[in-house]
Amino acid sequence: MQSLQSSATTDFEQAWWVGNSRLTDLSGRLLGAHVAHAGLIVFWAGAVTLLEISRFVPDLPITDQGLLLLPRLANLGWGVGIDGLVVDTYPYFVIGILHLISSAVLGAGGLFHVLKGPETLKGVSDFNYEWSDPKSLSFVLGQHLVVLGLGALLLVAKATTYGGLYDTHTGTVHTISPTLFPFRIFGYLFGLTPHGWDGRGIAAVDNLSDVVGGHLWIAIICLAGGTWHILTQPNEWARKHFVYNGDGILSYSLAGVGLMALVSAYFVYNTTVYPVELFGSDRTPTALIQILLGITFLGGHVWHNLRGQSKLGRLNESSYFATAIAAIIMVAIVVTAFVLNISANITA
Repeated sequence: MQSLQSSATTDFEQAWWVGNSRLTDLSGRLLGAHVAHAGLIVFWAGAVTLLEISRFVPDLPITDQGLLLLPRLANLGWGVGIDGLVVDTYPYFVIGILHLISSAVLGAGGLFHVLKGPETLKGVSDFNYEWSDPKSLSFVLGQHLVVLGLGALLLVAKATTYGGLYDTHTGTVHTISPTLFPFRIFGYLFGLTPHGWDGRGIAAVDNLSDVVGGHLWIAIICLAGGTWHILTQPNEWARKHFVYNGDGILSYSLAGVGLMALVSAYFVYNTTVYPVELFGSDRTPTALIQILLGITFLGGHVWHNLRGQSKLGRLNESSYFATAIAAIIMVAIVVTAFVLNISANITA
């Protein structure tokens, strides 16, 4: 019986439809798959940007043209004039071409690691990791946090130094002076805004100074946290309570992505970050898509986390009970937050 179960597990792991699960223990090949995946994402961004440029009609409002990426580029201050009117599409063309070139580089790197590079990074790279080694996983986590911090800093640099952002409150593109006062920035997490308590939390921000200041603080936290994780290793509490295998690490990644999707589901109603003149006034379809994606990712988190616990022999009835309670609490939070956000926007 045990032999049959082991055989079934092996067949599952090697089936074509399980995707990168086949590469769980092949760190070199998995790196190639990740790099190639990044190339596909960047290629999509560049190709769709160029496609939208070819469809863009200057005489029509940008909100009536069914565009996905150009409104965000305009929001970042490129090619946009007074009151959100797109006056120059050349910056979008440059951005699209740069993404296509970058995707080719990433694609080539992915193919190299998949076809020519070593199957595992052990002994050939300082970036080698083992799923059962908390220290090496902490090193990988630190690298990711540093990259996120640098990304946040890029937005801060664009807003404060390199051209600024489009501000719906003034109808112009201008540089932003970030809010540095930490109590004001982190107060949004608890609904504490300059105008009093607001149930929308961080989605209640109504000025770009706080938005850019928030990104600056996030950059500092990510860079500091990333450096700390690179130089240290998990303590005993973390070693005991977290799941250290491929499924476990994937589950935590899915949880983070799912949380961000749910946060964005009510953030899309924020007209400071998503100006009406660029994104239109109907945000409900976008919010519902984000909720669907968030629930899907969180479902994947639960499945992979339970599977990871099962592989370590930790799974028991209390695990299922804790999962059910967490799911009920999460659904209640999502529904409550969404209703509060809808109510707040209707009132406004």
